[in-house]
Amino acid sequence: MLKMNERTKTDHLLEEIADYVLNKDIESTEAYRTARYVLLDTLGCGILALKYPECTKLLGPIVPGTTVPNGSRVPGTSFVLDPVRGAFNIGCMIRWLDYNDTWLAAEWGHPSDNIGGILAVADYLSRMRISEGKEPLTGKELLEMIVKAHEIQGVLALENSLNRVGLDHVLFVKIATTAVVTKMLGGTREEIINALSNAWLDNSSLRTYRHAPNTGSRKSWAAGDATSRGVHLSLMALKGEMGYPTALSAPGWGFQDVLFNKKELKLARPLESYVMENILFKVSFPAEFHAQTAAECAIKLHNQVKDRLDEVAKITITTHESAIRIIDKVGPLHNPADRDHCLQYITAIGLIKGDIVADHYENETAMDPTIDSLREKMEVIENKQYTYDYLNPSKRSIANSVQVHFTDGTSTTLEECEYPLGHRFRRDEAIPKIKEKFSNNIKTHFPKKQLQKIEEVCYDQEALETMNVNEFMDLFFI
Repeated sequence: MLKMNERTKTDHLLEEIADYVLNKDIESTEAYRTARYVLLDTLGCGILALKYPECTKLLGPIVPGTTVPNGSRVPGTSFVLDPVRGAFNIGCMIRWLDYNDTWLAAEWGHPSDNIGGILAVADYLSRMRISEGKEPLTGKELLEMIVKAHEIQGVLALENSLNRVGLDHVLFVKIATTAVVTKMLGGTREEIINALSNAWLDNSSLRTYRHAPNTGSRKSWAAGDATSRGVHLSLMALKGEMGYPTALSAPGWGFQDVLFNKKELKLARPLESYVMENILFKVSFPAEFHAQTAAECAIKLHNQVKDRLDEVAKITITTHESAIRIIDKVGPLHNPADRDHCLQYITAIGLIKGDIVADHYENETAMDPTIDSLREKMEVIENKQYTYDYLNPSKRSIANSVQVHFTDGTSTTLEECEYPLGHRFRRDEAIPKIKEKFSNNIKTHFPKKQLQKIEEVCYDQEALETMNVNEFMDLFFI
């Protein structure tokens, strides 16, 4: 049977995203305020990652000595790169320690991963505009793009589960970055749709590198790769590269039929500023977010357990289905990436140390035999109510409870935590801690005078919104 080679109308999802980035005015004061905290928190996570050679070995230009006029600055370094490579560098730093913000729904992810591409392009674009006698981008425009990238990635994640088909959440980073960056670069509606269609056709990373037996460091640079690819596709679209109107829905060959079990991708709600207003901050611990409340529980139990570690008979962790599917691990853990995605390892560290920091995932700490001894005594159980509340849009809890049982028949109190410190329900409690986390992170890298200038801007909404992006980036330049 002959098939007509006729172009049909464009996939509605591509049009919805393009119209949102082009036409939607973000009027929520809460969204802009939260976006500022997201920006400073994300940059702080990136700066802290510069302590780790496994991260810094991946940074810099592809070819050493490359010079880029009006290039993108990489915070905390002296690198000036083209915006594609700049996006990879910033994105890699941001995600390296698994410490930036999180969004949990049918799909999981970290919407601030998009800041890699957004910052690189905003800096490059601002410097280009100045060289042409035009006005650079302001911090307010930067925050608007961060809000919109969060919204695109987060709303896509509400009901479209990539993990159920074995794909990694960084695909949604690529989509969100592509949309907002094409708009930033002056793309038309058609160019945004063209770029987006190519981003969907790019396929997606498999989740293999996030799960046993292959958990590895790619999970720390995958988002940098995705956000930089979004910038690359945007620049191609601006040169007139064509798009593919039914990249999602084409029978037999589109994304939905090939990679999404023939399900239709959809937006669960209108694109506004919902995701930014409800974003989850990793305030206390650099650990996979489904374990954040377990970590809080373990640390609360530390004083009851620290002098009785050799008397522990059993540890009960009660959790939700997503945590069991992602981070319930037994057996050997081979590297830091393996450990910071292990519910049992994180809980053990909290019980033993009374705190959890990035260094606790390194080999020196992991060699302590007490950690694996406790892990072997852990039982992980699903609480169906926790699972229900995790998906409930009015709650979006990330509940865990922990109890330690001793050989003499006694036990600790049962510690339960439904909402981690970074949850919207605990936002007022979290803000001082977010600022403290940022200050502590940047203190690892910058001299006192530079620190003061950075904090003056980052802690002042008006100062940041009115500052030119290139000047903001210069604050972090070494």
